[in-house]
Amino acid sequence: MKISVAMITFNEEKILRKTLESVKDLADEIVIVDSGSTDSTEAIAKEFGARFYTESWKGYGPQRNSAIEKCSGNWILNIDADEEISDKLKIKIEEVTRDESNTKEIFKINRLSVCFGKELKHGGWGTSYAIRLFKKGSGKFNDNTVHEAFETNKEIHKIKEDIFHHSYLTMEDYFNRFNRYTTEGAKDYYKKGKKVNVFDIVINPFYKFLRMYIFRLGFLDGVEGFVIASTSSLYSMIKYFKLREMYKNDSYLQENSNSKNR
Repeated sequence: MKISVAMITFNEEKILRKTLESVKDLADEIVIVDSGSTDSTEAIAKEFGARFYTESWKGYGPQRNSAIEKCSGNWILNIDADEEISDKLKIKIEEVTRDESNTKEIFKINRLSVCFGKELKHGGWGTSYAIRLFKKGSGKFNDNTVHEAFETNKEIHKIKEDIFHHSYLTMEDYFNRFNRYTTEGAKDYYKKGKKVNVFDIVINPFYKFLRMYIFRLGFLDGVEGFVIASTSSLYSMIKYFKLREMYKNDSYLQENSNSKNR
């Protein structure tokens, strides 16, 4: 069975080579949909023989679906540009996809977070499962601009071998993505009509820090655990504050438009 690796990218030169090295012996083809990288992303992708497409940003769900649609393989391994396939996982994927008698079509795979060079095992940032391997046509991602989900009516199976998720290489890397991710999250909530209040901006971030650092034992991950809990709470606050700004700006524009029509 042919395996296609599907990826979406944007300025991924710092980690992309490690990612592609981990799948080059597994993939029959690599398909990448890029949203306008200005660094060496395209050059690195082509070193590994990837089919590289540049498209305007449509949101995470639609962008992933675009990459998947361009794949010709029976099996799709949909990974992020900051994920690395472990050797044990590579063997397991080969077993699953080469087995002609296998009737299972969708697998969620364990992701082990690596932040600032350290494996995080607590605070909710440790291990988590995400759908990464599936037969083409067995489902698709929803249209969420952020926090997209794979939708299917088929049974989902589990693979315990690890994908190493290199979430953030450095603090600079974290904050380079921070502004984009909080804006996308706010836009997604705005489209859904989600309301925002003082609790979301003031109390919720504080509770999120306590939940990650204390209740979920983030303190056992040392300094990195404290930093991740702190920045995650800040992420929540900024996302909701941006949502508040969107409603205020919309209200202002409506008032302006009404006054001009008088």
